[in-house]
Amino acid sequence: MISMERLVLFLVCATAACALLSSSASAKVVEHTFDVGNFTVTRMCQQQVITAVNRSLPGPTISVNEGDTLVVHVLNKSPYNLTLHWHGIFQLFSGWADGPAYVTQCPILPGNSFTYRFNITGQEGTLWWHAHTSYLRATVYGALIIRPRPGRKYPFTKPKKEFPILLGEWWNANVYDVEEESLNFGGAPNISDAYTINGRLGDQFPCSANQTHTIQVEKGKTYLLRIINAALNNQFFFSIANHNMTVVAVDASYTNPYVTDVVVTGPGQTTDVLLKANQPVGDYYMAAHPYISAAGIQFVTNATVGIIQYKSSRSRNSSSTPIMPTLPAFNDTPTAHKFFSNLTGLKTGPFWVPVPTKIDEKMFITFGLGVSPCGANRNCSNSPFGTNLRFSASMNNHSFELPSTLSMLEAHYNNVSGIYTEDFPNNPPLVFDYTNSNLSFGLAFTEKSTKVKKLKFNSTVEMIFQNTALIGIENHPIHLHGFNFHVLAQGFGNYNSTEDEKKFNMDDPQERNTIGVPAGGWAVVRFRANNAGVWFMHCHLDVHMPWGLGTAFVVENGPTAATSLRPPPSDLPKC
Repeated sequence: MISMERLVLFLVCATAACALLSSSASAKVVEHTFDVGNFTVTRMCQQQVITAVNRSLPGPTISVNEGDTLVVHVLNKSPYNLTLHWHGIFQLFSGWADGPAYVTQCPILPGNSFTYRFNITGQEGTLWWHAHTSYLRATVYGALIIRPRPGRKYPFTKPKKEFPILLGEWWNANVYDVEEESLNFGGAPNISDAYTINGRLGDQFPCSANQTHTIQVEKGKTYLLRIINAALNNQFFFSIANHNMTVVAVDASYTNPYVTDVVVTGPGQTTDVLLKANQPVGDYYMAAHPYISAAGIQFVTNATVGIIQYKSSRSRNSSSTPIMPTLPAFNDTPTAHKFFSNLTGLKTGPFWVPVPTKIDEKMFITFGLGVSPCGANRNCSNSPFGTNLRFSASMNNHSFELPSTLSMLEAHYNNVSGIYTEDFPNNPPLVFDYTNSNLSFGLAFTEKSTKVKKLKFNSTVEMIFQNTALIGIENHPIHLHGFNFHVLAQGFGNYNSTEDEKKFNMDDPQERNTIGVPAGGWAVVRFRANNAGVWFMHCHLDVHMPWGLGTAFVVENGPTAATSLRPPPSDLPKC
C-alpha cells in the first residue's frame, strides 16, 4: 500500500512535470530576416538617404512570448560595419548575441551576415532592438514586445489594444557623417533637425502635415501604449492632451500603478502606460519635446506630435484641430525627478526579485564630461578647448576605449591577453566637491584605457553613480547590459552615505536596465551578477559613448555548465 506521504509526493511531482511539459510545449521559435540597407525617404521638404531594416522606419516590430527563442538573420547590405543589440534582453549565458561592437562581437562587415539566436526567459514587457555601431541607431531600430506565455495574464486590466510609440530623432544629413565629423574635429556633433513618433515628424514641422502618426480609440476602452525612447541624445517629456496615463511597467519590469499626466523617458528607456479613452469624442495630440537638463546647449524646440483619434470624431481632413497638451518647460528638472523617483516595483509580478541585502562589491562611480589630447590623425579645429584637446567622457576618470582587433568576450572566452585589463577602480582617484560648478579645469583631464571590473558569479554589486560638474551637469541615462538592477534611491548634490542610505527603498524599488542619474546628482543601484560573460555599461547618450563614458563587467562562469557561458556560434563575425 502506498503511504499518504508518498502519494502526495507523487502528485506534486506529476503536477510539476506536467507544468514543465506544458511550458516547453507553449514555447516557440520566432524567426525574422533583417535586410539592412540604404534607401531614400522624404522628410522636411527634402530627400534623404538613410540606413534601415527592411526599408522601414522604424524597423519591424518583433513580438514574442516569454519563453520563446528568437532567431534573427541579419544581412548587412549597407556600406557600414554593423551590429544589433537587443536592448534589455538578459541573454542568459548567450552573451554572443548581445550585440555591442567589439564588446561581445566584431561588426558584421558590408556584404556579410550573422544570425542572432537567443532565448527570452524571465522577462515580460516592452524592450527594443537597435544598431550598436556609430550613429546608425538613429534609423536602425524597432520595438521588441514580450507578452506573457500562454496561460498567464498581465497583472493589470487587459487592454482593448496595444500600440508601440517609438520616440526618435531626425537629421537632414547622413548620420554616420555627423558622428565622424564630430570625432575628427573634436567638437560636439550637430544636433538633430526634428523629433519623430514612429518615424513620423508630425504636423509641427515643415512639409510634414501628412506625416502625423494617428491611432484610433473607442470611448470607454482602455489601451496599452508601449513608449520607447529610441532617440540618440534627447530625453523627452511625453503627454496626451486632457488624458492621464497609468504607468504599469518600465524597462520590461512591472511597476505599481502610477497615475501621471506626463511621462519622462531617457534614451534607451521604455515605459508602458494604460490610457483610458474617457474624454469627449474628438482628436487629441500626443506630443513629446526634449527634457534639457544641461545649460547652454542648442536643441530644436518644436514638439513631435501624433493624434489620438476617437472613433466617430470628425475626419482629419476637416477643419478641426486636435487639442494640444501642455508640456513641462524644457528644463523642468523637478517634474522629471518627481516622475523617476515615484516609480516602484510590483512585488506580486511574475518575475519580481527581492533586493539583495548582502553586498560583495561596492562601487562609487563618478562620471561626466572631460577632455583628452586631440590624438593622432585628428584635427581638433572645432574643439571649444583649443586645437590640442577634444571632448572626452569618463567613469572614475577612465575614458573607455573599445578594442579593434578582437571582441572582449572572445578575449575572455579564449584567455587572450592584451585586449583589456581587469583593473577598473571601485572609487575615483581623487575625492573632490563633485557637483561644484567652479571646479578646476585640470580635473577634467581623463585617462584613455580599456579597464573592466571582474566579478565572481552570483556576487552582489552596489553602484553609487555620482554626476560631476567638470564641464557641465546633465541627466545621464546609464545602461547596463545583461542585467536589471534595483534603483534604491536618487537625489541631488554629492552623495552622503550617512544621510542618503536612510532614503533607500529596500521594499519595492523599481527595476530597470537604464537609469537616468539626476543632473548634478546621484543614484544608487544593486544587481546580482548571475550571468556569465562580458557586459557593457555605458551612457546611452550616443554623443557621450564614443567619448568614453563607459566600462564593462567580466562575470566569471558559475559552478556548472548550465551557469557558464556557452560556446560561440560558428558564424560569429571576425575582426
